[in-house]
Amino acid sequence: MPGRLDELEQYAIDVILERRHGVRPTLLRATLRLLSHLYLGIVQLRIYLYRTRILKERQLGCLVISIGNLTVGGTGKTPVVEKFARALQKGGRQVAILSRGYKSVDTRKKKSWLQKLLRKGGDTPPRVVSDGRRILLDSASAGDEPYMLASNLKGVAVVVDKDRVKGGLHAIKALRADTLLLDDGLQYLHLKHRLDIVLIDRQAPFGNEYLLPRGTLREPPKNLQRANYIFITKCNGESNEELISRIRKYNRTAEIIECAHKPLYLRHLYKDERLPLDYLQDLYIGSVCGIAAPESFENGLRHLGARIELSRKFADHHRYTEAELHSFFQRCVKRDVSAVVTTEKDAVRFPAIGPLPLPVYYLRVEIEILRGDETWEQCVQRICAPRSQQRPRQLAYL
Repeated sequence: MPGRLDELEQYAIDVILERRHGVRPTLLRATLRLLSHLYLGIVQLRIYLYRTRILKERQLGCLVISIGNLTVGGTGKTPVVEKFARALQKGGRQVAILSRGYKSVDTRKKKSWLQKLLRKGGDTPPRVVSDGRRILLDSASAGDEPYMLASNLKGVAVVVDKDRVKGGLHAIKALRADTLLLDDGLQYLHLKHRLDIVLIDRQAPFGNEYLLPRGTLREPPKNLQRANYIFITKCNGESNEELISRIRKYNRTAEIIECAHKPLYLRHLYKDERLPLDYLQDLYIGSVCGIAAPESFENGLRHLGARIELSRKFADHHRYTEAELHSFFQRCVKRDVSAVVTTEKDAVRFPAIGPLPLPVYYLRVEIEILRGDETWEQCVQRICAPRSQQRPRQLAYL
């Protein structure tokens, strides 16, 4: 069943991105475009209801920072969340990351519909992936991105719950957080944001320019006006003047920071073994990933000098089976490749298998600021500055 769902998801993506042609895909796109107009009305009405306070935002009495995007997946959000959490922790903040745990599996006993109706059995507490000292859940229960963040961030709590208000209250009371980072939080309006950080992928700034379900946009580009800071991700050193000019049509005041995903090293999937990036130079490899933008990953490997002999792409957040991996590994052995390389986000979804017929590594990356270093430093300093040193106007903004 999961395999069938992945096939349907991939088919839908191919239709939306116009990789499928013919009568049926064309009719589907026309239908989806009509539905996208309805979706736009719902999105804008919801924002209006919160802006006019017909729907009430919750305030938890601490700093809440949203890091999100206008499109569905693929902007490289997780490394940015990690960079923010690390910088704020270094600045003295007690940070907790709140995630909805996309495609995670809650193994706790579910309440029946009658219990929910009668509100019996109490509220189910949020899932704590990490309390800042130790990891408490595996990637299946936590979700791949929360688990990855918990693994890389010591001293930072990671909490998963679809209800971010409930997750935030737990982080404040039980984990003593004073700063909440909403992972993928731009569209979560029920919790009051003090800062909105919006990411834009340089390679596909506004997806395919259509709203869901016809396209990959969650909100129209004009909604960039809500952003306080805009990160242009996946930059390659070339000028972003044209993109910045378009951004300024929607938001004239937000600070803009240009950054890139910088590869650091290769790490073995199951061993404490690191290899320098020049290991990939002229190396014949197999590539496997289940992310929103697989082409970006593969192009990055080629830029590092790797020769991709075989590649296998799965749907975003795909949870691998032993059979799938063994099949791909055997194909790689037959093609005489020297290693298999995947992403860090994929690596946490690999089952424990062994012995491996060939080395398997994931590429460790971090965010590198290319332009806007001073803006980045000021942003972090502004958040971390002691409250006694902040003016009332600044506090109102933060």
